[in-house]
Amino acid sequence: MSKPDLDDLRRILHECAGAAEGVNLDGDILDTTFADLGYDSVAMLETGSRIEQEFGIKLDDDAVAAGTPRELFAIVNASQLRA
Repeated sequence: MSKPDLDDLRRILHECAGAAEGVNLDGDILDTTFADLGYDSVAMLETGSRIEQEFGIKLDDDAVAAGTPRELFAIVNASQLRA
């Protein structure tokens, strides 16, 4: 089972909610908050659902509360270990 990488996350974020004006998803965004990137809880719900669908991962509700991409990847990795 593969796991999403940063490029996958960028694509999924863009597909689910677009990109906020003035936000560059191509930079180093691992420690940038999703709020600073322009994504709210609704966008994160959609992102979590898309990750589950595309990668066959069952995420806990914590995934929506992830503050940064790095935190989201930690949740994804923990979910894969439990599977």
